[in-house]
Amino acid sequence: MNKWEKYLAVFRISLEQEFVYRVNFIMWRFRNVIQFFLIFFLWDTVFSDPGREFFGYNRARILTYVFGILVIKALVYSSRSIDVSGDIARGSLSNYLLKPVSYFKYWFVRDASSKALNLIFAFFEFIILFIILRPPLYLQTDPLLILLFVCSIIVAVFLYFFLIFLFSLIPFWQPEQSWASMFLFMIFSDFLGGGLFPIDIMPSTLQGFVYLTPFPYLIFTPLQIYIGKFSAVRSLGAIGVGLIWVFLLAFVVKNTWRLGLRSYRSEGR
Repeated sequence: MNKWEKYLAVFRISLEQEFVYRVNFIMWRFRNVIQFFLIFFLWDTVFSDPGREFFGYNRARILTYVFGILVIKALVYSSRSIDVSGDIARGSLSNYLLKPVSYFKYWFVRDASSKALNLIFAFFEFIILFIILRPPLYLQTDPLLILLFVCSIIVAVFLYFFLIFLFSLIPFWQPEQSWASMFLFMIFSDFLGGGLFPIDIMPSTLQGFVYLTPFPYLIFTPLQIYIGKFSAVRSLGAIGVGLIWVFLLAFVVKNTWRLGLRSYRSEGR
């Protein structure tokens, strides 16, 4: 079996496991839909007047942003790498270190299977919610901005992978903090990533702080590109900064992983 066949098998098995743990999957989708309704009705009320504009948003743009969150979360935030911290804390990591596969590639492929399944469900949820709510949506027609939007999504996928992996390595030194670290990470990624509201409605001082982190390039930046609030030049700049964060985090994760393995004692095994 060549390396591609190995990872294809991992993808297939991971996809099957998503159906084994149906309750977890359904609860994740249910949580996203409930969160969507809360955000949608908030902004739908604020922009009840079709001619009203706040923070550079009109009704169509803000509601497109809200609907976009539903889809982009499926592409970016759907992840199985959250289980890495548990593997380390329980000592199960040893089982993977003995296998002829890259641990990073293994989890990236597992993430891909989770994203594929969540994207399918998000697509149907999008259609159903659109039919029920009938919101005005902004349709981006500029081919360049659409291309840049796709590129920003790709950057966001890798960025989230390295971010969640970095937080997952904390149990190398504090095994009892595995779920606490993941909980904090999910709160920060949702709040600072633009998953609850656009970052540019924050006070300018707070915005300046948030832009110093990698989180805005997860959801906020791709959606700003799509709804046309970022020009092509600014979009390229944002994608470039996102790529710098990807390479920086990849470097940090790689070295933290090496340090962690030196401290790893396979507790529980």
